[in-house]
Amino acid sequence: MIDISNKTLQDLDFMRLRMLLSEECVTDKGKEVAAVLQPYNTHQKAYISLLQTQEYKSSAWQEVRIPNHGFEQIDKELHMLSIENSTLEVGSFRKIAHIAETTNTLLKHFKKYQEVYQRLFKMAQKVEATDYITEQIQQVFDRYGEIKNDATPELALIRRQLQIVKSKIGSSFNEALGRYNNQGFLDDIKESIVENVRVLAVSAMHRRKVKGRVLGHSKTGSIAYVQPEETQRYDTEFTNLLNDETDEIKKILHTLTERIRPFDQTLENYQTYLTYIDLIAAKVKLAHLYEGILPHINKERELQLKDAYHPLLLIENNRKNQKTYSQDITLNESNQIIVISGPNAGGKSITLKTVGLLQVMLQSGMLIPVHEYSRVCFFDKILTDIGDNQSIENHLSTYSYRLKNMRQFLKKCDERTLFLIDEFGTGTDPELGGALAETFLEVFHEKKSYGIITTHYANLKMMANENKEIINANMMFDAHSLQPLFKLKLGEAGSSFTFEVAQKNGIPYSLINRSKKKVERGKIRFDKSIAKLQMERSKLEKTTKELTSKKMAAQEEQEKFDEINARIQEKLEKYQELYDSNQKMIHLSEKLNSISEKYYNSKNKKQLIAEFMKLVEKENAKRIQESKKEQQKKKREEHRGKQELAKKVEVIRARKQKEKEKEEAKKKEEENKPKQPLYVNDSVRMLDGKAVGTIDKKKKNKAIVNYGAFTTSVGLEQLELVKRAKIKK
Repeated sequence: MIDISNKTLQDLDFMRLRMLLSEECVTDKGKEVAAVLQPYNTHQKAYISLLQTQEYKSSAWQEVRIPNHGFEQIDKELHMLSIENSTLEVGSFRKIAHIAETTNTLLKHFKKYQEVYQRLFKMAQKVEATDYITEQIQQVFDRYGEIKNDATPELALIRRQLQIVKSKIGSSFNEALGRYNNQGFLDDIKESIVENVRVLAVSAMHRRKVKGRVLGHSKTGSIAYVQPEETQRYDTEFTNLLNDETDEIKKILHTLTERIRPFDQTLENYQTYLTYIDLIAAKVKLAHLYEGILPHINKERELQLKDAYHPLLLIENNRKNQKTYSQDITLNESNQIIVISGPNAGGKSITLKTVGLLQVMLQSGMLIPVHEYSRVCFFDKILTDIGDNQSIENHLSTYSYRLKNMRQFLKKCDERTLFLIDEFGTGTDPELGGALAETFLEVFHEKKSYGIITTHYANLKMMANENKEIINANMMFDAHSLQPLFKLKLGEAGSSFTFEVAQKNGIPYSLINRSKKKVERGKIRFDKSIAKLQMERSKLEKTTKELTSKKMAAQEEQEKFDEINARIQEKLEKYQELYDSNQKMIHLSEKLNSISEKYYNSKNKKQLIAEFMKLVEKENAKRIQESKKEQQKKKREEHRGKQELAKKVEVIRARKQKEKEKEEAKKKEEENKPKQPLYVNDSVRMLDGKAVGTIDKKKKNKAIVNYGAFTTSVGLEQLELVKRAKIKK
């Protein structure tokens, strides 16, 4: 059984969130339900509610939106239907018709698109769909809410007779109006309306000359308002017909009430159903204000919140255009309890409330402001001790009240419990209170409860340091400016910065020094060591950032230098080759010139050919030598190229392995997410393919996909949605 008390909801500001939720409802009944919303009494109900809310949220991405769900409450009408022989008023039937029509429209919509709204359709199936109520009311009332002339044959006859009598009254009046006007007995305005009766405006001096009944006079008395004698004889007939009409309408309304009465429970179910839909819609609208999503829900005991925000703080800061800080918090079997320490006003309490409020929201079927990779679970009990705990009503001190609370905690806590305690163990002697708090924490740990506490006690920090399932954490603090950074740091305790904060706030150093002497040396050294570690960590983080920045800059400069150096080296090599080629040509030219000069002097062809061949052979020998060197160089380059290629292949292989691991992780994440349903005419592709086709038919778990040139049968689990087919209205 789920145990989340009203005190817990109050500690976590859930009441304020409910008021915001109530404001987002469009119906009075929805506002009433939202204002008293409680966490569900089973995990299954909470899970179903979350899926329903997520489905409603997804309707914004569909081409066909969920129809309007607004209605006027019919509590009074339902009460009247429970009374035998009672008759509903005209306005009541208008409200009943509207609520019946709205409900049946929603039921038909969810049935038509049940593959998209599986959870909402399942809920709709519990409500009886019937057009009988609407049809019966529409037989009597027109679209403007007026009773039709042909509601019954009797009413039709009465209203025809009324029209005839009205016509006679009008004709007789017009006849009298024309006659008396021609005789000059009427005032300039000629006629008027008195007591809903058409009358002649007769000048006072001619009053006795006009036959009829006087219904009034003008303020000055110069005009008498007279109903002509000709129309009076039809008045009685008209009045009788009006009375007949009223009696017939009463009969019609009573008959209609009797026809609707057997459906009083159905109408009550309709109102309850529309109220719940209004609540779901309000949850979605409120989630837009704090960017709420549905994270992955674990069956195991694991709470991993990534980029978690306090929703109320986020909404308020967004309105003021101020920054809100997110937190990363993990609770699991190896990270069972978190002990947060550090100075006051650093964000410890808001971190505590963030975790608690998000958990209560989740178990109330509300989306939460976290990163989509967050993982959450449900708890059977959520126990809190946050804020001012002095009980004036029961004349208990803060510490007595906290001990009473701890007694309940120790009695209730188990492995399905989440406890959140602010300023754990305070309110009494620090040394004795710290020892008792340490014992309480040991019990929570032994019972395998998950929890977060905030404290200033050094012994609790030491306990967390010595126990692997209890983790120290601190709200980060700038040791130089003594300003909070509002970021939770896991793995190390935080200093309270008691004396540093006092000095910053103007307390004389001499008084601070006297205070230090009054405190046990070991505690000061311990707190000082923590503060020093935080300062060193802050410096180290700053130095690391600077070194990383410089390293990246140096790496960029080195890459530029290497590129320039490679270009210069390439140019030098080309210049060297050109120089060597020119020197060779000069050398050959000199040799040829020498041979030519000898032939010119001796005219000895045999000697010319011999020296020329000798020169050619010598050059060929050099070419062979150069060719060998070139081949060796080529082999070395090929070997070097192969080594570089092997390195590149290894790098690519490692990169591909990382990408494969990421894809597998992403694939697992996708598998955990609810798969989007596929419909006929949707554009789809294979999970491991690129070709896009259209679904022609669906058979059980398979789909016939048309790729234009061919069609093929593919399992639905192997397909992913590319584009939703346009739904014809």
